[in-house]
Amino acid sequence: MSETTVAAFLDLVAGRHGHFRLESGHHSGLWLDLDPLFTRPRRIEPFVATLTSLLNSYDVEGVCGPLLGGAFLAQLVAQTLGVEFYFTERVMQPRNGASYRARYRLAPSLAARIRGKRIAMVDDVMSAGSALRGTYTELEVNGAVPVVAAALLVLGSTGADFFSHCGVSVEAVARDEYEMWLPADCPLCAADQPLEDMAAPAV
Repeated sequence: MSETTVAAFLDLVAGRHGHFRLESGHHSGLWLDLDPLFTRPRRIEPFVATLTSLLNSYDVEGVCGPLLGGAFLAQLVAQTLGVEFYFTERVMQPRNGASYRARYRLAPSLAARIRGKRIAMVDDVMSAGSALRGTYTELEVNGAVPVVAAALLVLGSTGADFFSHCGVSVEAVARDEYEMWLPADCPLCAADQPLEDMAAPAV
């Protein structure tokens, strides 16, 4: 496979329809299971190569991605660019009705190395951008300089708009439309469709 289209990407993952609460707190009728994406790395080589090419001009000193998928991708991109690799880990805050409950943390040993460095933030897919937003906050707290947020697939504009408003460039191999709603505006809630929380810890 050499195409880097939305259709080519969706062939690599599993999607299902329903009523889902995303990590950001938004609701959506479509969930993409990204776990299969990195099981056969050669299948995503064209996407990784294109993303790496898009990031070449940013003169970054490191690439950081949120665990899980974003970190796998960050390692591949960092290796190709010949720069340092970093990752953040998710810490979920108690549910209080607020959006963007997730926080992303650097390990202390990584936080000590990242200060002052130009960093590319990457994730496999960005919709609302919760994982990259959390990573962005953590990088800034630790004195890094996040210069670009990038993904293999950007869905909708919510996450991309956030970074644009922060003055951070956004790069994507592919983009597609994506419907998601705040809980108060969710038509699936209005239709009493059962809700599945995709950010809940595994039992």
